[in-house]
Amino acid sequence: MSAYFFYTLFYFLMSGCIIYPPTEFVSAGLTIKNIFTNWLGSENEFFIQYHIKRSIITMFVHSMLPFGYILGLALFGHLDLSQVLLENTSIFWFVITTSAALVPVYILLIVLSWALLGDNWSTHPIAKSLSVYCNNNTTWMSVASDINIEYRRIDKIVIDTNSVTQVVVTDNWIIKVTPYKLHVAHQSDTALVLNRSDTHTMSHTTRGEVQYVNIEVKPTRTRARSFNIRLNALDFKDLQDKISRPIVVLRNVTFHRTLLDRFIDAFKEQVAQNPHYETVQELEQCIGCMQVTANVKLNKLCGDVTEERGPDACVTCFCRPMWCIDCMAKWFASRQDENSPETWLSSKCTCPVCRARFCLLDVCLIPTPNH
Repeated sequence: MSAYFFYTLFYFLMSGCIIYPPTEFVSAGLTIKNIFTNWLGSENEFFIQYHIKRSIITMFVHSMLPFGYILGLALFGHLDLSQVLLENTSIFWFVITTSAALVPVYILLIVLSWALLGDNWSTHPIAKSLSVYCNNNTTWMSVASDINIEYRRIDKIVIDTNSVTQVVVTDNWIIKVTPYKLHVAHQSDTALVLNRSDTHTMSHTTRGEVQYVNIEVKPTRTRARSFNIRLNALDFKDLQDKISRPIVVLRNVTFHRTLLDRFIDAFKEQVAQNPHYETVQELEQCIGCMQVTANVKLNKLCGDVTEERGPDACVTCFCRPMWCIDCMAKWFASRQDENSPETWLSSKCTCPVCRARFCLLDVCLIPTPNH
């Protein structure tokens, strides 16, 4: 029983990694498209044909997983197939075994119907989705050729939303790649609506967060189906820059369009926890944006002002308040290492005017006087 349990646990774990490969499997090339790369051909040269083949082999491999589990049970002596199939000793295992064997047979029959009943896989779901965009008695192959040509161009964008899903945007097409099919929309007759965002904390011990946005792609072409794109909010700008259509953001949806937006919010949240700086000076417009009144002062609070100063130690800034919190956050971010955004909040910066070194704990808000 113990060996049977561990075999079942291992097989289901490996099956999950095949269906939804983790980063380690992807890095090691243990994915369906990497294992069968010689049969699939070149994605860059024949994008549509490549994904028709990939969808077929993916369906077949996934359909073989239950049957592989039964074969493993028989191989390791946990199941006697001759007794189950010939002597019918257990109705339960007979049903499970025959079902596991029939699933890949059923998938093969479907694939044969796609290959034989249509002209050049015209009955395949991917071909059917492309046929919606046929004009003037053209075939889906014409649409496929247009997409193949645009995919070869270097200015396309490809966003990996997870290990099994991609978003591809070319000059005229928006394509969502999933394990079994392609969702396709032509930019000229498609509306895009950003209708939801969600934020997830990466760790309870750090301030790391990741934010996702959900975009509904709604083609207006007859028979074309809508689909959703869920991607990291930091990829939104790349998508927006490539799409010729405006992306409508619903009023109740807020998200960080860039890494800088995300940092500014985190910066302001931390500064709000610092002690306020009281002053009777008349505050002027922020010299950074000239749009709002200056509302922050660099006031050394992170240690004793009499301590021995090293080259990286924070020092007292004697400048009057001249900056707003947003401009100070932008200045702070501009002085950090672009390749290590996770260290920005714990790093230091220099005053834009006097170059006095300070850290986040030294940035103090100035209370707004009550009128």
